[in-house]
Amino acid sequence: MKHSSLRYRTVFILIALLLLSFKQATAESLLKPTFNKLFSPLLADPTEPRIAVMPWLGDRYLQLDIGSSADLYQSDSKKFAVGVDFGTYSLLHRSENFKFPVDTIDYLFGINASWKKPIKNEALPFDEFNARLRISHISAHFEDGHYDAVAHQWIQGDCPFTIPFVYSREFVNLVFALNSPGHRVYGSYQYLYHSIPDGINPHSFQAGAELSTPGQSYVAADFKLLPKWETSLHETKGYRGTWNLQAGMRLKAIGLENVRLACNYYTGMSRHGMYFYRPESYSTLGVIVDL
Repeated sequence: MKHSSLRYRTVFILIALLLLSFKQATAESLLKPTFNKLFSPLLADPTEPRIAVMPWLGDRYLQLDIGSSADLYQSDSKKFAVGVDFGTYSLLHRSENFKFPVDTIDYLFGINASWKKPIKNEALPFDEFNARLRISHISAHFEDGHYDAVAHQWIQGDCPFTIPFVYSREFVNLVFALNSPGHRVYGSYQYLYHSIPDGINPHSFQAGAELSTPGQSYVAADFKLLPKWETSLHETKGYRGTWNLQAGMRLKAIGLENVRLACNYYTGMSRHGMYFYRPESYSTLGVIVDL
């Protein structure tokens, strides 16, 4: 009953966010390259480098993300760019007296290259092709919020590995997108060329869509097929679908065009490296800053 009530509450918030605004949205206000990025970050992908504060609804957790992508070079034609990515993805406990012990944190850094090309076929509902290639490293760590200071030991919980353990991955990610004023669709493939622990399927897949709605609001969906860990085999076997559904609005009406109020429903394999073996379902409501 508790999960059903939370689901209905999430749906209500998603609908309310769409009804809050009243001006006609444009592609420039929602999907434009922020800070002159050739490839706009994917709105609903929770692993994009970003600045975000997203409390969980119905549980005492808080997602705190700090990071950004930046183009260091763009060609004179503005059709090719090379940049860097830096980001941290933290899961914090919400404790009393405004304290937030960190349960786990992921660190990401890498380089990227992006392209764009106009589409001149009027039969297609898109006017631009966009692509981005990333080569990245990510590592994850349990922190003080996952440590029992009284017993002086790590909280083992359901972890299939003895804590502490090393988590590290290097991967190549390629995403293709079709853009037009007000909407975008995309697909991507990721190849994991090194991982600790091993035994992880190197292939994963992604698809998504973004749509501007009346006012400064939008809806977006991100779907991934991620390897599913089998503890008995000590390796991954098969895939599990992972969804992040997001509805939000830019706070342009109060002069904060690069700030989004967003509600998410996430279900599937955890985005955090230390919990890569564990499926999760939760909702969040918070603020995202686009840089």
